[in-house]
Amino acid sequence: MQVTVTFRHMDSTEALRSYAEEKSERFAKYLVEPAEIHWFLSVEKIRHTAEATIAAKDVSIKACEVAEDMYSAIDMALEKLEKQVRKHKEKVKNHKLGDTEATMYPPADVYKGEPQPPRIIETENMFVKPMSVDEATLQLGVSKGNFLVFTDSATSRINVLYRRGDGDFGLIDARVK
Repeated sequence: MQVTVTFRHMDSTEALRSYAEEKSERFAKYLVEPAEIHWFLSVEKIRHTAEATIAAKDVSIKACEVAEDMYSAIDMALEKLEKQVRKHKEKVKNHKLGDTEATMYPPADVYKGEPQPPRIIETENMFVKPMSVDEATLQLGVSKGNFLVFTDSATSRINVLYRRGDGDFGLIDARVK
């Protein structure tokens, strides 16, 4: 692994250079060779900035930290880098399992015996536009989406128009009791 250290707006010290190089060696176990780590260490008034870039096969990771001491800035940047490198390593490891092996080995929380509630992965805000059912059908027909939420202009109720598997449309008319 190749480690380079560049100093900006400060004197180059062997102690800082060796500290950054020594601490960077912990990434050797996570990265596929050839890997390069480039450090940019700079000082602006009392702000000590440590910026690191890791370039390895199929990955480029950056981290930047500011502190009042250069050693602590390097340490904080190393923590950020390590978190990102571990995440990348886990992603590569899970990708190599493939779909067949992933279904053979269920997640660890299944073995606890406690059913886990479903998680909300993505939230999408939609503007509910007033229109007729025919107008909504035409709009969903030309769009690539699978559903359309709209306010029925005749009844002022919120409706959901969705595309069914057979190519037809289904309509959900929401009513409040």
